Amino acid sequence: MPAFTESAIDPPLANSYLTLLRNDGGIAPPAPPSESSTVLERDLPTIDLKRLTSGGAKERKACADAMARAASEWGFFQLTNHGVSRELMEKMRREQARLFRLPFETKEKAGLLNGSYRWGNPTATSLRQLSWSEAFHVPLASISGEHCNFGELTSLGGVMQEVAEAMSRVANTVAAALAEKLAGHGAGAAAFPPGCDETTCFLRLNRYPACPFAADTFGLVPHTDSDFLTVLCQDQVGGLHLMKDSRWVAVKPRPDALIVNIGDLFQAWSNDRYKSVEHKVVANAKSDRLSVAYFLCPSYDALVGTCGEPSPYRAFTFGEYRRKVQEDVRRTGKKIGLPNFLKRSLVQ
Repeated sequence: MPAFTESAIDPPLANSYLTLLRNDGGIAPPAPPSESSTVLERDLPTIDLKRLTSGGAKERKACADAMARAASEWGFFQLTNHGVSRELMEKMRREQARLFRLPFETKEKAGLLNGSYRWGNPTATSLRQLSWSEAFHVPLASISGEHCNFGELTSLGGVMQEVAEAMSRVANTVAAALAEKLAGHGAGAAAFPPGCDETTCFLRLNRYPACPFAADTFGLVPHTDSDFLTVLCQDQVGGLHLMKDSRWVAVKPRPDALIVNIGDLFQAWSNDRYKSVEHKVVANAKSDRLSVAYFLCPSYDALVGTCGEPSPYRAFTFGEYRRKVQEDVRRTGKKIGLPNFLKRSLVQ
């Protein structure tokens, strides 16, 4: 194990890791075979969003069909010609880098003002639960507030607002098209997404610091997203892996592309026609990785429901879903998610 000293810049990730290492007997647990074997790098299905927004009827249908097919077969796809400029995302990346360069104490104090700052998983009880990362998970409703400039970063809030508005347009366009493809099953674009607006969604700024023991560490532990839809802009460092055909595959970064993935709520709403797929971030030994994610979420009291009957899931609210996820993580160390809400749940 290489020596590692925490700086004032970084959150206490190394200390958490070393504590868990000692608690686990001084040896990192071996990775399961699916994780330790060679992981192939793959291109995600690529969709030109301009065909949907500016094309003729035939192009719009072909684009929506391609998105629905990718949402069903992969749970992930990437968008080109999405309308979010490279200049805006580069501006966001610069602001993000400035934010994460602040001393840990400053970031922690700023995060306490709106509950947005998170580092690693301070409640992890084993090495397999530890995420080597830090993030600001910011409700859209608070971006225009004074706390989102974190004191000295006077331009951060304005850039975040621009990014949130641009990603919101993409998320709503994609969600409406995917919902419309389910119209034959009793759904309609006008009914979706239920309870989502500019006050209920989130923007998350992620940093995955270079890790001196990357081989034994997740940047972000395997999980599914608990929202309707996620729109992600990542840098070129790479590290995003997703589960495809019972194997982990690495997502090849593509300049100017945004990644879209289906969340648990959309899987439930679509009666499992669209898939919320497990994914993770692997730690990098040499380079920091930055990403920005937009989460399309309803209000906590919004009833998720279904696009038609019969549905395998009982009706539930987003707040109920979040509470159950948090309860399961505290109790078992991992998220159970949708199986809890099956009409005939097999989860004890």
